[in-house]
Amino acid sequence: MKMEEGMQLIDGNGNFNVEGLKDFMTTTGFAHCGRSYAIVAIIGPQSSGKSTLMNHVFGTNFKMLDAYKGRGQTTKGIWIARCNDIKPFTVAMDFEGTDSNARGEDNTAFERQSALFALAIADIILINMWYKDIGLEHAASRPLLKTVFQVMKRLFKPRKRTLLFVLRDHSKTPFEYLETALKEDIDRIWASVAEPETSRSVVLSDFFNVEIAALSSYEFEEKNFKEQVAFTLRIETYK
Repeated sequence: MKMEEGMQLIDGNGNFNVEGLKDFMTTTGFAHCGRSYAIVAIIGPQSSGKSTLMNHVFGTNFKMLDAYKGRGQTTKGIWIARCNDIKPFTVAMDFEGTDSNARGEDNTAFERQSALFALAIADIILINMWYKDIGLEHAASRPLLKTVFQVMKRLFKPRKRTLLFVLRDHSKTPFEYLETALKEDIDRIWASVAEPETSRSVVLSDFFNVEIAALSSYEFEEKNFKEQVAFTLRIETYK
């Protein structure tokens, strides 16, 4: 399968690549799709395997972490690529890690802006997270979820999107337990976000179809990971 090259849409300083987008739309055929297209985005902690996941699910060629060089920031800004052999025409978006220490104090602002951008244009948003983070008060995914929910309640009118939680490095804990615990946690975070004064009370299901999938470790169980991606994650993403 040919891997589709990625293009940096927004750099690490927040600059929008207008000329690059024009070239992307021409060379991929995106400019001729009209309204027949979909956008899928992935957000989550730094070095959690977001780019690797997108490459295996959608046939893209985003830059991946080299584990032999240690953990660090791989994706800077926002990258896009055409999904390979998927109809309708689908654009994949790979986002910079949300808890990167490379940004220091600027991290929160970029995280909110990235979440806003993803929610504004994506039909499907993958939330990449470690399965061991479920139930932890200070897990890396909690600030991200709170940011996402704040943005939805304050800035968007209800429109169904798919929010697909991908639990990485799943091992022995039964999936049913993780699914129940995560849904309860999601409900608590949603309820903790204040309602806008000018808006009626809204529920999570007004905005999202919530789906949950679990994957084995890519590093230690690569065969299982690839099988699960092929038979589980694609189904969850496009069902």
